[in-house]
Amino acid sequence: MRLGVMQPYFFPYIGYWQLINAVDKYVIYDDVDYIKRGWINRNNVLINGEKRLISLRLNSASSNKHINEIEILDVHIYNRKILKTIENNYHKAPCFSKAYPLIESIINQSENNLAKFLEFEIRQVCDYLSIDTEIIVSSRLKKDNQLSGQDKILEICKVLGADEYLNAVGGQELYSNEDFAARGIKLNFLKMLDIHYKQFKNEFVPDLSMIDVLMFNQPQEIHHMLNEFHLC
Repeated sequence: MRLGVMQPYFFPYIGYWQLINAVDKYVIYDDVDYIKRGWINRNNVLINGEKRLISLRLNSASSNKHINEIEILDVHIYNRKILKTIENNYHKAPCFSKAYPLIESIINQSENNLAKFLEFEIRQVCDYLSIDTEIIVSSRLKKDNQLSGQDKILEICKVLGADEYLNAVGGQELYSNEDFAARGIKLNFLKMLDIHYKQFKNEFVPDLSMIDVLMFNQPQEIHHMLNEFHLC
């Protein structure tokens, strides 16, 4: 069984969804420390042809708290502003009429726990893209929560019976092939290939949120993109 584990993020880039699609079981890693100035509550979208940040406002966010201990601040007030920014900048995108209701339903949800908000997002986007990977939430697993780093990942692999662990390529320095092999687990890293698509009449702006991908591509086109990676 191939397993993937990652923190939840706010409409993460397409490589995140490639990982979910490539594994049999995917764990939303919600019981680890929140990373300030990371991508858990913010991402880049296309605004006037340029990469710009949109963010969920958080209440007393701290790297001393787990992701599932943080709440979104005044969810309806600030999230309406996010939706207005998306609508203003993408209303002429070819897939706006189909993708916007999905994004609206996610951002307008009443949940203010950050981890649960992002879990709902992940499940909804997976449904939209027909990704049928089993999704599990880390904090709901019975495991040794005193562990951290690689040891905690190995523990999750053991609990779920994984014989292969797949991680985004950015995590290569965090994990040891030898340590995984000693537990009978194959370790691989997913590296996204260069993905380009038409964005209005502008020069292509890479590394944007999944929102941008959804606005310019039909689900079947995105599903093809989900396989544009190699393992290393």
